[in-house]
Formats: sequence, C-alpha cells, structure tokens
Amino acid sequence: MTEQRIDLGLTASTPSAGGCGDGCGCGSAASGAPSVPADTTASKTTTLSVEGMTCAHCVRAVTEELNALDGVTVVDVDLRVGDASLVRFTAPHPIGDDEISAAIDEAGYTLVR
Repeated sequence: MTEQRIDLGLTASTPSAGGCGDGCGCGSAASGAPSVPADTTASKTTTLSVEGMTCAHCVRAVTEELNALDGVTVVDVDLRVGDASLVRFTAPHPIGDDEISAAIDEAGYTLVR
C-alpha cells in the first residue's frame, strides 16, 4: 500500500503552549486549509455543512474519513470556527447519504441536514 500525502498548507497560529487554543485538546497549532486543485472533468463535487469542527485536527479527521470513501479524489474544508464548516469533496460517482453521514460521524462531527 502506498501512502499519499497532501500538503494542507496549514499556517501556525496561537498559542505557543500547544493546541489550537479553542480548548479541544488536539495539540494542533494551526487552523484552516486551502483548496486543493484537481481535475474534476467527469466528477461530481458535493458540499456539506459540518458542525463541531474547530481546528486543523478536525479538518484532518474529516478529510481522512471522506478520503476513505470509494472514489473520493479531493476533499476541501472551509473551517468556520463557531459555525458549520463547509466541506466539499469530489468523486466520479455519487456517494450515498448514509456513507457520507457515517464518515462524518466516525470523524466525530455532526452533518447538518
């Protein structure tokens, strides 16, 4: 199995003592993620609203769970601390609502319907 790494381009924020500063205990010192370009010629992009995300750790957890779904090629998260974050993913075929909901739940967050 080959490991795929994606540079999220996360930038350091506060605090210096570790963690993102929002009290989630993640140990992350970053937040947000830029868009990741991809060839989406024959693919469908789905946008979700996800509650409970507060830091880079949250972004990674959701990204990993969605990337594990069959066919997902790109995941982009617009982190909105204090509001529902926008999560976009691209796949060449539709992915069932139950699969999406289960992935978000497995990551530890709530899909807004």
